[in-house]
Formats: sequence, structure tokens, C-alpha cells
Amino acid sequence: MHAQNPYSDRYDLKRLATFNPELKEHIVSNPSNEDTIDFSDSASVYELNKAMLLADFNLDTYELPMGYLIPPVPGRLEYLLHIREFLSEQFKIDGNTKLRGLDVGSGANGIYCILGTQHFNWNMVGSECDSNAVKIAKANVNSTKSLKNKIDIRHQENKSFLFKNVIQPSEQFDFTVCNPPFHTSKEDAFRGSQKKLNNLGREFDKQQVALNFEGQANELWCNGGEALFIKRLIKESILFKNQVKVFSTLVSKTDSLANIDKQLKKAKANSYVIPMDLGNKKSRIVLWWFDSAL
Repeated sequence: MHAQNPYSDRYDLKRLATFNPELKEHIVSNPSNEDTIDFSDSASVYELNKAMLLADFNLDTYELPMGYLIPPVPGRLEYLLHIREFLSEQFKIDGNTKLRGLDVGSGANGIYCILGTQHFNWNMVGSECDSNAVKIAKANVNSTKSLKNKIDIRHQENKSFLFKNVIQPSEQFDFTVCNPPFHTSKEDAFRGSQKKLNNLGREFDKQQVALNFEGQANELWCNGGEALFIKRLIKESILFKNQVKVFSTLVSKTDSLANIDKQLKKAKANSYVIPMDLGNKKSRIVLWWFDSAL
């Protein structure tokens, strides 16, 4: 993990539970008699991440309905730490500079916007095409006074676009982030969850797993999966190359990199890949920018 990520060691679950008492019900002991939670249980993961937001990011409250993507706070913070470091090294921007960022597809959790403002003191814009997710994200923003003037959640009404209608003609951004939907279909996402539970040796209720996908169509799957989504992201970024210093996205699948690299070369963009390993999960951040960028 990044050297500045505060979650590189074991979670202090007892401390976190003082901020979110609901977490207490999910704390169990592992074979070494250490406190942990069942990371395959969505309710446990939700209460843990909610506790982190309340304890370490000064949120007054945080609510996310069942079925929406639960934000893994340590990994999302890791992404933003790498973004800050890259801007410092590539563009010589002081690490204490108040940046302005855009999260493409901020979802109901709005996690990048929340972490950007509360941990780094940045100004953030989140864009989302799901109107219900926009309402949920705005409700969480409005429930914490210190977030209200720093985060703007915008509804992308036209799903054909990613940046257009969100980035206004006079606006400038230091960076964009994106956690793209990586499955190609709902069925593909469903099979992925089944496989994960099987690997963990857990029994599961197929109907319950299906219900947990409610509201996640824009968060977990899209036609063509992450490779096609990122291709669209790169193609459209050309139109906004003078308004954004650095574009970026997470890439979950190694197989997606070849097509992404091909599209970046076609767009005549400079690019860089940052490996990002969190436990057993291997991912990477792809960044790109244009010579004419500010």
C-alpha cells in the first residue's frame, strides 16, 4: 500500500465500533484470536466502511441502501494518494495544493468525492447517470455540513456521454478518476459473485445474491465491460484535453490493457500505469494526458 495510507496495518475494530456501534455485531475472532469481520458478508463490510468514514473522515452520518456498491475506503483512498503523488511528480504541483477533481460515475456512495474533500481538502465534482444514486449521494453530502460547499454531484442525463454536459465550457479540473463497471452483463456479475462465495467455502441463497444486485447496473456491468467503457472514456477525453490536466481510471483486468494502450496511442495521449495491490486483489491505475494540457 501507499506509504501514506493509514490503513496499511490491521483495523482497530474496537476503536471504529465506538463511532459506529452497529459494527460490534459483526466483529468475530479469527483462528489467531484476533478481531476481524466476515469480509464475504456485505452487511459486515458496509458497517466497517461506514465506521471508517465516521471515525476518520469527519462525516456526521452516512447511509447506503442495500444493493448499491459498498465503497472499500482503504482502496479508494489509495487511488487518490497515487493521483496526488503523480500530479506532484509529473506536473510539479505541490502536495498541499487544493486540487479540483471529477469522479466519473460517482455512484450512490460518492466515495471519491467524500475522501477528496475530507482527507485532502480538495473540491470535487461527481457525475452519475442513475438519478436515484444521485439522490442518495446528495443526501449523504448534505448530511455533513463541511461537505456542502466542496462537493457537487451532477446528474449525467445522457448515458451516451461521460464528460459532455458534466464539464462546463469554463471549467478546469486537475484530474479525473473512474471506477468503471468491469462486468459485461448482469449474468456475468452474478456468476462472479457466485464464484467468489464458492471460493470462500460459503453457502449462499441464489435469490438473495440476485436481490443484492438491485440498483447496481451502472456500477458493476455495462455492454463490453471495462475495456469498452474505458475506450469511450479515452475517446471523449480528447474533447476536454485543455480543461483537464490528467485523466485516469482503474483497470481490474490485465487483459484489458492491450486495447486501452491501443486506444491511447490512437488518441496521441501520453500515458502511465501505476500498479495497485491491496491484499490479494491486484489492480492498476491508468493515467493519460495530452501535450496541450494546462
